[in-house]
Amino acid sequence: MPLWVAITVTAALFQTWRTALQQRLRGQLSLNGAAVVRYLYGVPFGLLILGSYWLSFGGSFGMPTPYFLLLCALAGITQIFGTNLLIASFGPRGFAVGTAYSKTEAVQASIIAMVVLGELLPILSWMGIAISVGGVMYLSLAGRGMRPADLWRATLQPAAICGIGAGFCFAMTAICVRKANMELPGTDPLLKALFSVVLTNMMQTVMQGGWLLLREPAQIGAVFRSWRDSAKVGALSAAGSSCWFMGFALAPVALVRAVGQVEIVFTLLFSRFFLGEKLKAKDVQGALLVVSGVVLVLAGSM
Repeated sequence: MPLWVAITVTAALFQTWRTALQQRLRGQLSLNGAAVVRYLYGVPFGLLILGSYWLSFGGSFGMPTPYFLLLCALAGITQIFGTNLLIASFGPRGFAVGTAYSKTEAVQASIIAMVVLGELLPILSWMGIAISVGGVMYLSLAGRGMRPADLWRATLQPAAICGIGAGFCFAMTAICVRKANMELPGTDPLLKALFSVVLTNMMQTVMQGGWLLLREPAQIGAVFRSWRDSAKVGALSAAGSSCWFMGFALAPVALVRAVGQVEIVFTLLFSRFFLGEKLKAKDVQGALLVVSGVVLVLAGSM
């Protein structure tokens, strides 16, 4: 198994786990408060991961350029918007389907990467992406009619629009991250990726923390009072982001995001065993479609 595949699957697992914990924080914090903890509490853990890697493998990188800093800032901003839209997309059908709406990210990232980065995929990989996204949309529309008019109405509901918007923001985050890694001087792409994670999280803490201080000052105290739960979210966020950034450093964005669709399988498992939500036969069928699509993506990339 290529290293980037293992890293991407691990990133999907950490992200699902973090999102589940973050969803529980909504009972203690506002939307922005629940979102900011992943950056604020993630920085110390990100520094720990970066330091551990450097002590284990060594390496160095050059002075960050202004363009690199700009790309990290853009990645941070788009991830903030994507996170807020993702949390806002959790509709009446619960955690699993709320997350599924954002999974159009794989197609969006593939198209944007092709235009911006010139990353071309074989036909088999495109087929796999289409099947996996189809599986996600099947999950999203489970229990609804699948006629064009029904599909159109489902797509226009607020939760779906928020989810699609989150997918676009996350796709742009991935593009910026890969570009930033290319821009930073150095020979070890993984070390550069881990440095980019820490720097981006620091920027995000300042950006969203400043917004929270300005618009919801009462939430600042709540963020620190929730440290027991928030620290877990920060640790998982740092681990997940580190894996995502390393994946983007090793493989094209489209492939990483396509394989990352296995997150929906982890989402279903978490929704069942962690949040206590009931799964239906259609949920399992949709998950199998997603996995089948990911297998095709990998077959096409070999």
